[in-house]
Amino acid sequence: MVSHQTIGERDTVLTSEDLAALRENLHEQRLFRQEQLRQFAADATTRAEDRRGRADAARIEVGVKLAASARMVLADVEAALARMDSGRYGTCHLCRRPVERHRLLIVPQARYCGRCQQVREAGR
Repeated sequence: MVSHQTIGERDTVLTSEDLAALRENLHEQRLFRQEQLRQFAADATTRAEDRRGRADAARIEVGVKLAASARMVLADVEAALARMDSGRYGTCHLCRRPVERHRLLIVPQARYCGRCQQVREAGR
C-alpha cells in the first residue's frame, strides 16, 4: 500500500502509537521529577539537621537551583499531559501550526514548533 502523505505531513502527523508512547514518556518523566523533588526535600532537611546552620552556601544554592529546574520541567510535563487530555497536544502555542513529529519525539513536552522556538530563543 502506498501512502499519499506528503513529506511535510509525515513530519507533523502523530499516530495513535506515537501519542501512546509520548504519553508514557511524559508519565515516566513526571514520576522521575516528583521523586527527584522528594529527594531534594529530604536532602535539604537532613543537611539542615546535621549542620544546624553551618551549611555550605554553594551546595545549598546548587540544590535550590536543581529543585527549581525540576519543578519547571514537571510543570511542563503536566501541561503537556493536560494538552493531550484536551486534544490540543502537538499544536504550537504561537503560530498554531503542528509541532514537528520528530521534535515531539525528542522533547515530548514541547510547546512550540522548531521555528517559533528559534524565534523565542533569539529574542532572549
